[in-house]
Parts: sequence; structure tokens; C-alpha cells
Amino acid sequence: MSAGVGQGPGQGPGGNPGGAGVCDARGGRPGPMPGVRARHMARHDLPRVIAIENEIYSFPWSPGNFSDSLEAGYDCWAFDDGSGALVAYAVVMWIPDEVHLLNLSVAAPRQRRGLGRAILEWVSADAARRGARGMLLEVRPSNLPALRLYERSGFERIGVRRRYYPAPDQQREDAWVLFRRFGAQAGQGEQGGHDSPEVGGMR
Repeated sequence: MSAGVGQGPGQGPGGNPGGAGVCDARGGRPGPMPGVRARHMARHDLPRVIAIENEIYSFPWSPGNFSDSLEAGYDCWAFDDGSGALVAYAVVMWIPDEVHLLNLSVAAPRQRRGLGRAILEWVSADAARRGARGMLLEVRPSNLPALRLYERSGFERIGVRRRYYPAPDQQREDAWVLFRRFGAQAGQGEQGGHDSPEVGGMR
């Protein structure tokens, strides 16, 4: 699954209030579901991250997009399985009292097991705990599984970005702008099961 969503790195303010120093780079912290741990993405992770990105997207982020995100101080999360292998990642930008979910991706062999949904709730809960009032993202209107997932997670459509995404045959596709306001239920959402509607690319 991937929820790589929309605006590329380097557009808009970078960083986040107080930094993202919330996990140990050696062992990480408890992740979004049993058997998965969360930690900060590092530059040595980029070859694996880029390999996943290229495998699951028709129009993947470039290596420079990820490098720029790290340099800008965005919340760049890596998620490891029990063997220590990186199986998912997320990039979140603060703007300034909200967060913009730029990319959330799960390696193809780990898709359709509820991991993507769990990561979405995990990053939402982390942002809410640190003071964000909500989460913004973009998604292709043609990506119906992603739209269903976001709707069930409490996102609402608030706008359209015309001709935002590259599409086949040198065409462009609009992006729907979605927003989820955090509140008392932030980070809880529905319980994702193995039949959660997850797909390789959610942008």
C-alpha cells in the first residue's frame, strides 16, 4: 500500500515545531501494529525506499524528492518488520499547525494486510499528540480504493488541484484535496483488517 500523496518536497515551509525526536534510531519505537517498529528515516535507507517507490508507482518520487525531504526536516518515518527490514515509509510536512501527508508507502509483499491503514492512523495520532489540528493530503480521483480508505478514516474533500498529477500519454490528472480534523477520536479510526482496501499507489 502507498499513500504517497501529492505535493513534492521543497514546496512550502519545511520542518516541524520542536522537531521529530521521538524515537531511538537504533531500535525505534513501537510501530503501528505488532511486529512493526517505527524510526526516523536515514540517508542509508534511501536505496531501499526508492526501490519500493519505483516498484509500486507508475510516477514515483525521485531520489531528490526524498533527499530534499530529509534535508528540510520533514517527519520522515521508516517502518521495519521483525527481521529489521524496511517495509514501509511515510513523509509528513508541518504547515504550521496542520500536517500535510506527502507520501505513505508499503512494500508490495506487505500490502493488503492492514499495514497502510495502521500507519495512517499512527502518523495521525503522532501529529495530533504534537499539536497538529488536522491532516491535509491530495489523491487522484481515479484511485477509488484510496478514496474509500480516506473517507473511512474521516477525511473530507475540501478542494481540487487541476492537472496536478502526471498521467499516461503525457496527460495530467486532477488531485482532490482532502482534510481530516483531529479531535477526541484522532488516531483511533476504524480498525483495519486484512481486507482493508489497500493498494500499491494511493496518489
